[in-house]
Amino acid sequence: MPRRSLKRLYQDEFNDYSLAKFQQDLLAGLTVAAVALPLALAFGVASGSTAAAGLVTAILAGLMIGALSGAPYQISGPTGAMSAVLIVLVARYGLEGIWVAGLLSGLLLLLIGLFKLGRFIAFIPAPVITGFTSGIALIIFIGQIDNFLGITTPATETALQKLIGYTQVSLAPDWTALALGLVVVGAMLLLPKRISARFPSSLLGIILATLIVVLLNPDVAQIGEIPQTLLLQDRFNPLAFDWSRLPEFVAPTLTITALGAIESLLCGAVASNMTGIRLQANQELVAQGVGNMLIPFFGGVPATAAIARSSVGIKSGGQTRLVSIIHAIGLLLSMFLLAPIMARIPLAALAGVLMVTAWRMNEWSAIRFMFNKRFKTDMAAFAITMLATISLDLTQAILIGTFMVGAIFLNRIAHLEVEVSPVDPGKLRARGLQPRTDCEGMYVAFITGPLFFAAMGSFNEALADLNPVRTLILSMRGVPLVDTAGIEALRQLHEKLGAKGGQLMFAGLNPSVRAMFERAGLVEEVGEEKVFWSSDQAILAAE
Repeated sequence: MPRRSLKRLYQDEFNDYSLAKFQQDLLAGLTVAAVALPLALAFGVASGSTAAAGLVTAILAGLMIGALSGAPYQISGPTGAMSAVLIVLVARYGLEGIWVAGLLSGLLLLLIGLFKLGRFIAFIPAPVITGFTSGIALIIFIGQIDNFLGITTPATETALQKLIGYTQVSLAPDWTALALGLVVVGAMLLLPKRISARFPSSLLGIILATLIVVLLNPDVAQIGEIPQTLLLQDRFNPLAFDWSRLPEFVAPTLTITALGAIESLLCGAVASNMTGIRLQANQELVAQGVGNMLIPFFGGVPATAAIARSSVGIKSGGQTRLVSIIHAIGLLLSMFLLAPIMARIPLAALAGVLMVTAWRMNEWSAIRFMFNKRFKTDMAAFAITMLATISLDLTQAILIGTFMVGAIFLNRIAHLEVEVSPVDPGKLRARGLQPRTDCEGMYVAFITGPLFFAAMGSFNEALADLNPVRTLILSMRGVPLVDTAGIEALRQLHEKLGAKGGQLMFAGLNPSVRAMFERAGLVEEVGEEKVFWSSDQAILAAE
């Protein structure tokens, strides 16, 4: 399908818009708002910022990113994956780190979209993304243990260090906080699907836990005051930032950019399968870039498209991007109408939401498939990426997993088969072919596989022991590509044979290989008269 402009996307969505479709969008938007409210609050806290920051992020992302999105179904906001990155960033640089890295990542996403580079995100292997997702789920889960148990343990750089730290201290949980967390977990896991389809189980759990706090007033940690404004007191001030520190934020910026792009495009891929409407990837990245560049100036955290919210909008009958905008307006109204109540929500309840969400984040079907079928390479990539995610920087985790899968893949495709056979004049005559010479010292090498840098060892080894050679015909119909290393090896072979009075001929070049030969000047060097359609033609023409 051709790329479409934002204007064309709007025309396609609203060309035959009607009151009935608006009613569907309105219902879907309000449903998504009900789902997004507890998640926005929870992810705001989980990111190391505040519940208010999560709520502001969800509102602004729903309005700005939703209006510019590359598809009608994309709904953005704070997510669990992003919060796992941000909590580490806050520990190192404070809230200012979130704002600066969010602003820079927004700029980078905007440039990626404008230069139409979104397709390169698809080059990250699926097992790496699955392992990355599971690693993030672990980070979220481990990061909420303190709130769930109502305890405070020392902060650490990584989730793995945090997990190890729990084994080195005696845990004394606050049983009231634990009970409130279990109320939410129970509601999310035990509520029948027919009910949760109409009323979000996470919201029900939050309401029950908050009612208990309001009625019994236990001494547990709560969200605290929710400012009734989109412009939070704690927000990015470019005049107060020490711009000489900018190099410190390069790695966090790359991490947030990669995660934002991956999660947004994955969300689009899932939603596209559900609706049949293709995501315009580069336009989506432009929307994510613009939104994330503006959100820090309001005090929010980086946002990305969210699969959970987008799928709820689709299943609720949403028709256009108005679903995202209506959901944002619903959250805005809740900020002004429900702020005093939301302030009483216990942190243990939000921890329960995040723990169940983390469990559900895992791509269980993909994990079961690769382990049940014993795909060893995929299993190794999944495990290594997951472990790297919880013990290293998330950008490093993606790079490690991708490099490992790429190295294994490269090793597989580097397999080159070279079968060398001396030309038998008797067999030729039996086929009715009469060679011009006695065929003494004439060989045909049938090559199968890509002739590139990783295969040079096999190629040179297969042809090393041919002696004496008067004519060598390389039958390359099975060669799909050749790179500069392959060209150089062929050039050296031609020079070596020529120095001994022999000749090199080619047969069966596919168009892309022939084009590479011509571009490198190899055809001119060897001679056009020594390039043939088949090895038989080359044999008959050899002198």
